[in-house]
Amino acid sequence: FDGEMNATLAVNHVTTTGDSSHIGRLIIGQIHANDDEPIRIYYRKLKNNTLGSIYFAHEPRTGNEQWHEMIGSRSNSASNPSNGIALNEKFSYTIKVVGDTLTVTITRDGKADVVKTVNMATSGFNESGQYMYFKAGVYQANKSGDADDYAQVTFYALEKSHTTN
Repeated sequence: FDGEMNATLAVNHVTTTGDSSHIGRLIIGQIHANDDEPIRIYYRKLKNNTLGSIYFAHEPRTGNEQWHEMIGSRSNSASNPSNGIALNEKFSYTIKVVGDTLTVTITRDGKADVVKTVNMATSGFNESGQYMYFKAGVYQANKSGDADDYAQVTFYALEKSHTTN
């Protein structure tokens, strides 16, 4: 199955306590397959930065996870990304799968689209019995922070579609 998910959202709050590798990091969209994730899109804003980064992980069924930076860096000590996304700033992402091609697009008013494409031909998701389950939401990626620390995202629009190839 091919598919596409379009989301318009704003990240309202990110965690500010816990392990430095987890602070300010959350998953805002993903595709699940049977056992692995073809994609997890992350938003991350570090405590001393005013803007956040966008990056994603591609997890093939065999081999190592692959990381793709789109806006800013995924580093635990990254400087403020010059083209980053502020808290409460509305933006959109599209995750599109056609055959073995996975394309992610970040769209913001007044800025050029940021697009990354991954060839999944050797990732193992094109084998019989694999499914592509598209998910949007806020998935807290910081389990080490204070009990009252939290993340919050507002979704303004969400559309998805699937077609058979």
